[in-house]
Amino acid sequence: MQASQSLEVAAPRRPGYLSLMKRAAREIMVASGRLTSEGRMLPSYLIVGAQRCGTTSLHRYLVHHRAVVPPVLHIKGVHYFDTAYDRGWSWYRAHFPTAAYQLYAKRRHGLDIITGEGSPYYLFHPAAPRRIAAALPEVKLIVLLRDPVGRAYSHYQHMVFEGLEDLPTFEEALDREPERLAGEVEKLLADDRYRSYAHQHHSYLARGLYADQLSVLFSLFDRKQVLVLSSREFSNDPLRGLKDVWTFLGLPVLPSVPELSKHNAGSYPGMSSQTRRRLMSYYAEPNERLFDMVGRRLF
Repeated sequence: MQASQSLEVAAPRRPGYLSLMKRAAREIMVASGRLTSEGRMLPSYLIVGAQRCGTTSLHRYLVHHRAVVPPVLHIKGVHYFDTAYDRGWSWYRAHFPTAAYQLYAKRRHGLDIITGEGSPYYLFHPAAPRRIAAALPEVKLIVLLRDPVGRAYSHYQHMVFEGLEDLPTFEEALDREPERLAGEVEKLLADDRYRSYAHQHHSYLARGLYADQLSVLFSLFDRKQVLVLSSREFSNDPLRGLKDVWTFLGLPVLPSVPELSKHNAGSYPGMSSQTRRRLMSYYAEPNERLFDMVGRRLF
């Protein structure tokens, strides 16, 4: 495969009318929800990452369970603890069902309902884990991890598709990453209002250093609060993976769910063999540290 293969992706996606309307509806609902924010449920779980590892599919499968109620308008990620932290706690809580609805579901249907969200930047954002620990010390965290080589390439292709990457090849994006990310972690840690476009969108290599990110989670949360799943295993047998998640969350295990197709998957040409070898070498040692940390080989 030629290095130029990364030019053959689909045209960048533009926000459509329905997407803009949904955003407007969300803002209206959240604005009204702020008035009752203190009477709303807190999330029992967060799907914290990693990006391009199957988090969208997991979220959509999970909310099929009768005892799981999604945020307003069925959005997947609220992104409070990473890019919207300056909007405040009442803004975050406004996204979730009311405690009155939770009580109604218990009395009417005998359901102990829970809610949660999935924002895959939480795992990688340097300030998000401590913010989560301070606000939701008992929350359960779900982590999906994919072979970082494939994850990085999928990330690049997705950014091109979304119109968020203008470098013409994956290889150039890899070469430019250190300069793009230089100093961004320090800025994110120094200012809760700071948002880094490069750190969020162009961190192709850095996001695959999973051991470093998990070590932060494990320093802040009891390991019993963190479930680490293999994206490959979850993709091959999603129902089995879902049963692990349901058990982790203390939910009744169902025999099936209505639909288990993949969501947010991309279609693009393959990576060049030279680049693949480069990335396999780059991730060899970090992957071994990860496997030692979690006690098994994930990919």
